Amino acid sequence: MGAGQRRDGDGRTTVALAQLLSLRAEAGKIRLPRVVSRQSRHGQQASRSFGRGMDYAESRAYQAGDDIRRLDWRLTARSGRLHTKLFQEEREAQLLIVLDTHGSMRFGTRERYKSVQAARAAALAAWHGVACGERVGMLGFGSSQHFLRPRAGIRGATGICGALADWDQAPDDVGSQSLSLALGRVLREARGVSRILLISDGWSSDQAARGPLLSLAQRSRIGVLLVSDPMETALLPSGRYPLQTDAGRVELDLAGERARRELQQQLGQGRQRLLDLIEPLGLAHESLDTRGDPAAALGRVLTWRGGRS
Repeated sequence: MGAGQRRDGDGRTTVALAQLLSLRAEAGKIRLPRVVSRQSRHGQQASRSFGRGMDYAESRAYQAGDDIRRLDWRLTARSGRLHTKLFQEEREAQLLIVLDTHGSMRFGTRERYKSVQAARAAALAAWHGVACGERVGMLGFGSSQHFLRPRAGIRGATGICGALADWDQAPDDVGSQSLSLALGRVLREARGVSRILLISDGWSSDQAARGPLLSLAQRSRIGVLLVSDPMETALLPSGRYPLQTDAGRVELDLAGERARRELQQQLGQGRQRLLDLIEPLGLAHESLDTRGDPAAALGRVLTWRGGRS
């Protein structure tokens, strides 16, 4: 559905394009990351920008005619022989957002659905990436996969905002794409990506995703945003709760603590599954419930200096 034909969402149960576009003004709340390039490993100053420049590649033995200003003094001191630093043109940095669009994301008991909160976080990350001078792209995975190749500038961010609204309004198809399948596609197609942001509630997680995550972490900095509803992380007060399902409206009797605890544990299984996958790998992660501020959570995840840094 094109932007001119789209009826905008309400920002609570459906994604509102106008809201995503307005988040451009909020991108400044995310502190710009301190990027530690390969140069820092050799005593040079780390860069705070993602612009083009010359990036350290390697050192080799000094040859006649080499620029003396590019001598690698540390390696020279260790080896006792003159060595020269070689540089290559730095590629434009890229941010790839990997967004979980499974049906489990269309759930929420406070403020908004998880799917809407995830879209807000993705849009804000895109605006932040543009502000950093990055190309921004996105892979959505759920009943199927949708891939937006990284693009630079305002069009990169607005393209992501439009796709988020379109995907949210698309009818749910039968089928489910696991996290491992999505990451496998990232490995195949997303060459040159410097930062990866995974946004998910965890239900799509599978142990087969461990291999792709390890491979991606060798070349990119990975941050994970775990989106949850308060009902998935804390016990509800005693009472009866109306619930709207595909089969109609039902009422849950949660008067007993045992029933409430069992429900919370069941609802929290997806989140725990993702934590069990990423914590042993040392990947940066942050929780974001449906009432939270995406800017605060993104600021803690996107500024993490792991993976390729």
